Amino acid sequence: MKQREPGTGDRAPSHSGKGTPPVRSTRVSGLRTPAPGPRAAGRGPRISWASPLPPTRSGVADYAAELLPELALLAKVTVVEPPEWSPPPDATWLSALARVNDASDEEHGVPLLHLGNNPYHLWVARRLRRRGGVVVLHDPVLHHLLVEEAAADGAWDRFTRELGEAHGAAGVALAEARRWGLTGSLDPFLFPARQVYLRGARAVIVHSLWAQRRLAAELPEVPVRRVPLAVAQLPQGDRAGWRHRLGCGENTLVLAHLGFLTPAKGLETLLRALAAMNELRLDFRLVVVGEGSEGSAFDREVAALGLGDRVMRWGFASLEDLGGIVAATDLGLVPRYPTAGETSAAALRFLASGTPVVVAGYGQFLELPPDAAARMAPGRDGVVDLVRWAAVLAADPLARRAARDAAGRVWRDGGHAPEIAARSLLAALAEVAA
Repeated sequence: MKQREPGTGDRAPSHSGKGTPPVRSTRVSGLRTPAPGPRAAGRGPRISWASPLPPTRSGVADYAAELLPELALLAKVTVVEPPEWSPPPDATWLSALARVNDASDEEHGVPLLHLGNNPYHLWVARRLRRRGGVVVLHDPVLHHLLVEEAAADGAWDRFTRELGEAHGAAGVALAEARRWGLTGSLDPFLFPARQVYLRGARAVIVHSLWAQRRLAAELPEVPVRRVPLAVAQLPQGDRAGWRHRLGCGENTLVLAHLGFLTPAKGLETLLRALAAMNELRLDFRLVVVGEGSEGSAFDREVAALGLGDRVMRWGFASLEDLGGIVAATDLGLVPRYPTAGETSAAALRFLASGTPVVVAGYGQFLELPPDAAARMAPGRDGVVDLVRWAAVLAADPLARRAARDAAGRVWRDGGHAPEIAARSLLAALAEVAA
C-alpha cells in the first residue's frame, strides 16, 4: 500500500447507556512515524473523548490512560465521564483534561467515541446512536455489544431488525434462534454486526490494515483511517531479579500469557503444547497473567497434566509487576483464535519490552514481522509450531538474542509510542473531520 506523508493517517485502499457494569478484576506495517509536532498544552483542535476509563480493568481503559496525556499536549481534550464513574485516586493522567458528565449535550469538539465488544462500551454505543461522531473501533466484531445493548434495553425486536439489516435473512434467523436459547460459539465472528453502529459514524479509525480493508469495502461512504495502537512501554523490571522471583533458573525458558482467561485465548492449544514440551524435557515455566471465567478449569487441566510445577497463575498484575514479569519473559504467547480482528495490545506489550511473541498466523496478526512474531497455525494445529519455536529458543541463545532485537524494532518503528500515536490520531482526525 502506498505510504502517506509523515504526520497523516493511512487512507483506506480504494474499492470498485443505562449506567456501566461494575468494575472488574496488546509493527503495523506500512505506517511512517509522523514528524514531531507542537507540545504546548491546550493548543490545537477541540476533541470530546468518550471511552471506558480506569479503574475499569479493560484494555481500552488502559489505552485511554496512556494516550490522553499525550493528546492533551496537542489538543483541547474534554473527557466525557462514563456513567457512575469515579476517578481513581492516583489518576495523574487526568490533570490536564477537562471533564463533563455523560448526560451533558453540550458540544466540546469533535466527538471521538471508542467502541469495543463488551458491556463497558454500552454508554458509548448509546451516545453514538444519539449524537453520532468519529468512532475509534477497537474490536471490528461488535456482536456481543449488540446483544448486551438489547438485553439491557429489553429491545429484542430492535436486535432482530438491526441484525437483519446488517446480515440479511441469515441475521434475522440468528436473532430468532437466540430468542429460543440457540447460539453458537462462532456466531459473533460470522455475524459481526459492526454496520449497526458504524453506519451512523462520521468516520472510523482502526488500528490494523486488516480492519481498514474490510470496513472500507463494507461502508464505502464512511471515511476509514488507520493509525497505530498506542501502547506505552511498561516500567522496566530487573530481569534477573524477576526470574529468581518466578522460580526460574538462568537457562529456563520463561513463557508468559497476558489477558483474561477465555476459550478464545487459545488456552487449550497452550496446554497441549506445554504437555509436549514437558515430554521433551524442555526447561520451561509459564506465567499466566490475568483473570476470567476459565481460570478454575485451566487450573484443573494443569493439575491433570502434571504441570503444576511448570505453570504459575499470577492473576491481575499491577503495571510494576507486569513490567517485571515481561522483562523476565523469553517468549510471549498470543495464540488467540478466533479473534474479533482487534490489534493485540498484549502482543505489543511484549514487543515494546523487546520480548518476541508467538501469534496465531492469520488475519491482523500477519501484519507483525515473523522474526519478532513467530506464527503458529490457528487452533489445535498450532501445537507443533509453538513447541518447535520454544525448542529453538530454549536451545539457542543467539536465536533468543536475535528475536529480542527484532521485537524491540517492531514497537520503535511501528509508531506505537503514545506520543507518536497521538500525533497520528490528530492527523487522521484532521482529514476526516474537516
